[in-house]
Amino acid sequence: MEHFPALDAIENIRHAFIERIPGINVSHDKAEALKRLDAVHREARQQIGIGDWPLLTAQQVHGDKIAIVDRHVASDKEFAGCDGLITSQSRVALGIHVADCCAIYVVDPKTPVIGLVHSGKKGTERAIVSKAIQEMREYFGSDPSELIVQLSPCIRPPHYEIDFAARIIGQCRAAGVKKIHDPGVCTACDIDRYYSYRAEKGKTGRMLALLGLV
Repeated sequence: MEHFPALDAIENIRHAFIERIPGINVSHDKAEALKRLDAVHREARQQIGIGDWPLLTAQQVHGDKIAIVDRHVASDKEFAGCDGLITSQSRVALGIHVADCCAIYVVDPKTPVIGLVHSGKKGTERAIVSKAIQEMREYFGSDPSELIVQLSPCIRPPHYEIDFAARIIGQCRAAGVKKIHDPGVCTACDIDRYYSYRAEKGKTGRMLALLGLV
């Protein structure tokens, strides 16, 4: 389980990036792979203190629609047609699954409000992170210059023809974000540690990005 120092420094959130789980055969389609990983992912949520929080996920259709959660949610829920989630609610966990695409953590610790976004080639072309930042500003009053953005490990050149991590950083800067953190890690370079859709030809598991307000 991976933690990012920039997010560890924020007292009112919990986060994690759950990497490849050894010993579980995930050479299947996404639905079956996630089913096989579910128990371990639940245990990881327990370890970071969010095991009893509802888990909110996006369907992840490589689009730019973002679900805004501004009221209490009592149980796990997947938001159809969405690739991002924003909430001001405490004690709910946002979750995004990735296997080469980038999970982008967006945190406004002052308001407070958080966002978690799935951005691969198509999501980056559609500037989904820019839309998430705009919605946080318009809907919750977030100041982009106060946001903290953290990119997850994702696929990068030469293993992929597009450096969408660099484009995401550019989109964040254009939106007024000053605090942007990128581990610079390529998922396809280390398939002992990460799942890679490209390197494993589509039959693989998914990492799980988690983010929640205390």
